[in-house]
Amino acid sequence: MKFTAAAVVPFLIASQVAAICPGFNYGIGNVQSLGNGINRWTVYDDSCNAVDGLTTNQNPCTEGIFGCTPPPITFNSYTNSFSHLIYACRPDPNSGTCGNDVISVCCRNDGN
Repeated sequence: MKFTAAAVVPFLIASQVAAICPGFNYGIGNVQSLGNGINRWTVYDDSCNAVDGLTTNQNPCTEGIFGCTPPPITFNSYTNSFSHLIYACRPDPNSGTCGNDVISVCCRNDGN
């Protein structure tokens, strides 16, 4: 089978943008202000599909979906709203973006 550059280049580009958090299950995007004090954090799967999230005007660390570190505050856990599985989260230098949403932490299930 012969591959042409036109067939290989799109594959390489797609494989570079497909994984937002290599080796993790999910990535959590940065806060998105919706106005009037309401903020949104979107949870993405590794292919940038929005699969969960939190919209609130409250502290996201006390709403039950995200756990937080002491200051400087980052999300250190994510509880899936549907399966209730708990994922450990941490910043990762290999994380990317989903559209214009920069991934702040990557999350992996460690068996909890």
